[in-house]
Amino acid sequence: MLDRYLKICSIQIVVLDFIGLNAIFYIVRSWLNQTGEPINVDVDTFLIGANIAWMIALYTTGIYFVSQQLSYERVARKTVQGILLYLLLLLGYLFMYRQLNSRSFVILYCSLFILVVLIDRFIFYLVTNYILHSKGIQKKVVILGYNDVSKRLVDSFIDVKSNLQFEGFFEEYSKVHELSYYPVIGNLEDCVPYAKSNNIQEIYSTLSPEQFPYLYTLAHEAEKHFIRFRFVPDFRMFVNRQIYVDYFNNIPIISLRSEPLDDIANRIRKRIFDIVVSSLVTIFILSWLIPLLALLIRLDSKGPIFFIQHRTGRNNQTFPCLKLRSMKVNNDANVKQATKNDDRFTRLGRILRKTNLDEMPQFLNVLMGDMSIVGPRPHMLRHTEEFSRIIQQYMVRHFMKPGITGWAQVNGFRGEILEENHLKKRIEHDIWYMENWSVYLDLRIMFMTVMNTIRGDKNAY
Repeated sequence: MLDRYLKICSIQIVVLDFIGLNAIFYIVRSWLNQTGEPINVDVDTFLIGANIAWMIALYTTGIYFVSQQLSYERVARKTVQGILLYLLLLLGYLFMYRQLNSRSFVILYCSLFILVVLIDRFIFYLVTNYILHSKGIQKKVVILGYNDVSKRLVDSFIDVKSNLQFEGFFEEYSKVHELSYYPVIGNLEDCVPYAKSNNIQEIYSTLSPEQFPYLYTLAHEAEKHFIRFRFVPDFRMFVNRQIYVDYFNNIPIISLRSEPLDDIANRIRKRIFDIVVSSLVTIFILSWLIPLLALLIRLDSKGPIFFIQHRTGRNNQTFPCLKLRSMKVNNDANVKQATKNDDRFTRLGRILRKTNLDEMPQFLNVLMGDMSIVGPRPHMLRHTEEFSRIIQQYMVRHFMKPGITGWAQVNGFRGEILEENHLKKRIEHDIWYMENWSVYLDLRIMFMTVMNTIRGDKNAY
């Protein structure tokens, strides 16, 4: 019920966003016309662009995906993300449109829209917060078992804003050897009678049905009285980390990690994103940049323009990775990684590597489907073999396509690997990206890559 209330609130707030977005346009245009500043803009064209931009911003940031784990920080962060992305898309659209001649209109329109969005979100947070704490939808719950899992579960009830009101534990008194902040109400047999007489709506069991078959009897008895019975399994006995449960034809499947890109819809979204961005880069940048750099490379040193090296891609498949040649032709290119003062660099090559221009041809790898714009950086085949023996989870990074840039690279873990800890951190960042992928995260990494290139990266050599 609570999730339904929150979903209704989120839909209403999105509707208010679009009403405000369109109403502000007419209000601002009418007001400026009255002040003697005519606005030369096609209404339909502007509003179509503005609405589409806000739809993209909402979808990318996911502000309407709300849950009981609502927090002010989450709402504020996603609101700022959505506004910034919207302004970027709208201003880019207006720049290409080139028919809006009023800077005052743009400033006033954007300012008022930001104000409306902030007010909407503030109301959204107040309403949802009120719903979460409303006595009418609060659920009284109890827990079967007094153990580490049950104590962690209670801490989660308290830490996360929800409508769950914890009443106490049910456990055999002989198994409780410490004072508990919450009461141990009774034995297992006392649970359902207590729940019936005290309006308990949910029972969480942290005990294993294999060890306590009586739990099945309790579960059936509870459901007879419209009390939901939930099992909380303890998976720490075989894996000490967060796990993910999916279902295949009603059969639960446990995974060690979440993989958003395992969903074909997300893979299609990422592929479309890659194709669009790479096509624009190829047409407007590579079409003139590569011929220019090719000429400079020819003048600087003897050898081919491109350096083509087979590297490890998705599912451990190899592919020819394209780069502009930044070194003198040598026999160690496929076995020795570049070092800070490597004498194999050409004069131009040092500049190319420092500015990441040597990797620009990899946008062609993206178009061919071997790489993605954002993902784990591909390693030499020899390094893949070596690193997989050092780091147990190393091969996990190959569940997805390698990228031109990645989460590890923008966080300082790029270039030469000098120690095992540096490699470990790189792998941790790659796996984190794989488990937390989103379109917004890709945009963020691309922006951070550009900023790092402008500022200069000490590991870029």
